[in-house]
Amino acid sequence: MIVLGRITAPFGVHGWLKVHPFGDDPAAWISMPQWWLGANDETGAWQASKLKGCKLHGDGLIVLFEGLDSRTAAETMIGLYVAAPRADLPKVARDEYYWSDLIGLDVLNLADEPLGQVEKLLSTGAHEVLCLRDGETERLLPFVATVVKDVDLGKRCIRVDWARDW
Repeated sequence: MIVLGRITAPFGVHGWLKVHPFGDDPAAWISMPQWWLGANDETGAWQASKLKGCKLHGDGLIVLFEGLDSRTAAETMIGLYVAAPRADLPKVARDEYYWSDLIGLDVLNLADEPLGQVEKLLSTGAHEVLCLRDGETERLLPFVATVVKDVDLGKRCIRVDWARDW
């Protein structure tokens, strides 16, 4: 399962929900026949939910699932993650990646010095941020073209223009 976003709040009184997407193109999700909802924990328990309505709203989405018809019902969904099987996701364009593809990749700078492995990504509004872990050291690198020079999924490596002591 690929985690796409998280339900953040109810929207209105008829069961609609706000979804914060973890990516750039949430409009592409509208065509998915069903979404999977879950806690994104070690249990791996995802429940299929049929989408009844979906609209772009600001920088996120508002959605309505079958079976939700009130604000009270929607409030029980707050905090759940939205996911989909990899096969159901739209293909990405060249130089685009699903966040899950980047987790665990080694990050090296242009001098071939290891900076750590991608532990997670953060969405800051302006751009995404790679959170690297190298033992006890944590680094936060902006995921922008001036820093990220190459992503090689085959070699499981990201090359960055970033000094080890920054």
